[in-house]
Amino acid sequence: MRKISIAHAAFALSLLAAPAFAGDSPAPANAEAHFSNLTDGQTVKSPFLAKFEVSGLSLAPAGTNEPNTGHFHVLIDTTMTAEQMQYPITVDAQHVHFGKAQTETTLTLPPGKHTLQLLMGDGNHAVHNHPVMSKPITVTVE
Repeated sequence: MRKISIAHAAFALSLLAAPAFAGDSPAPANAEAHFSNLTDGQTVKSPFLAKFEVSGLSLAPAGTNEPNTGHFHVLIDTTMTAEQMQYPITVDAQHVHFGKAQTETTLTLPPGKHTLQLLMGDGNHAVHNHPVMSKPITVTVE
């Protein structure tokens, strides 16, 4: 029997209670997200600190459904297809949620090259109708 964490169960239930799809939450066309302490091509030692910044949106925890608000998700070694962006952002090791409106985390990744990208989600973890995401960056972990 597979065990599921309380956090994952609560997230799944929240999706049933308030389904959200891309396009339901507005975002200004000029909204941008980026890593404030990491650059494309940088070499890091694991674990390493990743800091996030957003402009044009106000940070708010998951569950907040106010216009022009959202919270961070970090995509690790993956991308989001147009179809995936039509549904709430999945929860797994490659789609890390920061639903308390956190602006940094410590990442532990194995040695090698890794891609990182920020993607903002609304109160229901759905992509805004104008997706707010950073350019993907590549870091090399020593």
